[in-house]
Amino acid sequence: MKRMLIFLCVVSLLVIGCSSDEGGGEPPPFIDTGIDPESWASVPAGDFLKGQHDHETAVAQDYEIMVTNVTNEQYASYLNDALADGSVKREDNEIVGYYPGDEFNAYRHEEEITAGDYHHLSVDQEGLRLDFNGQEFEAQAGYENHPMTQVTWFGAKAFCDYYDQRLPTENEWEKAARGTDNRPYPWGDGIERNNANYYSSHDIFEKIAGSLGDTTPVGFYNGQTYDGYETLDSPSPYGLYDMAGNVWQWTSDDYEDQHYRYLRGGAKDNYAYNLRVWTRNSAGPEHFGPNIGFRCARDA
Repeated sequence: MKRMLIFLCVVSLLVIGCSSDEGGGEPPPFIDTGIDPESWASVPAGDFLKGQHDHETAVAQDYEIMVTNVTNEQYASYLNDALADGSVKREDNEIVGYYPGDEFNAYRHEEEITAGDYHHLSVDQEGLRLDFNGQEFEAQAGYENHPMTQVTWFGAKAFCDYYDQRLPTENEWEKAARGTDNRPYPWGDGIERNNANYYSSHDIFEKIAGSLGDTTPVGFYNGQTYDGYETLDSPSPYGLYDMAGNVWQWTSDDYEDQHYRYLRGGAKDNYAYNLRVWTRNSAGPEHFGPNIGFRCARDA
């Protein structure tokens, strides 16, 4: 049994990541990276090279995408507004919201997702970086500009929909991450420990939280030095930060006869090869974890 548990943890580390010990202790220092979570980048329509083998692919229209992942502070503000106007509901310790369901064709292994209320997040989930003060949600001290995690695909989609935005498609996500050349990482051909937050990147939050580390503030890897840790400026060709490492990111695609969802970008507990722009992960839309976040897109 012990051997099996070790095996499962290794598999999880390679895919979504085993949870680090993130509870208790003093809050981390708040670090203003200078990268605005409210900023957007424009990506033009047109061809790009997709995947490990550079398949010629096209995005049909111009679009915009958030420069960073959605932060804890942004999600707390959304929750307060959406709960107040009834867009989502709190049922005991759960935030839930309506989803109209997916078309179901009874294909072999197809998962049926019917219309109804679905789980967005658990208020008492360990590792959630939000607190409820009796009246409203607020981001935990030191984590205000860290990426929002522990949110399901339903909860991520609901945030984007609330602001007349949407989750990016896989094609939109990958073009925004790599541009029009065949680079394997958003910033170029190779990876150094201080390009991104990944396993053994030795950033200052890894020193605080232990070997599996913690999330870093959005835009942390922008060429600045923090407490002696010198980062490399690592945006994508269109100026997006954290398109590799930190947290996996939900995308919108609902592929026919499947109905699980894909995540892109790799996370803080993954090895360097999982941060390449073509790496995909998948999970059911009800899945959530400490290594999963999202950003929104919108039509130009």
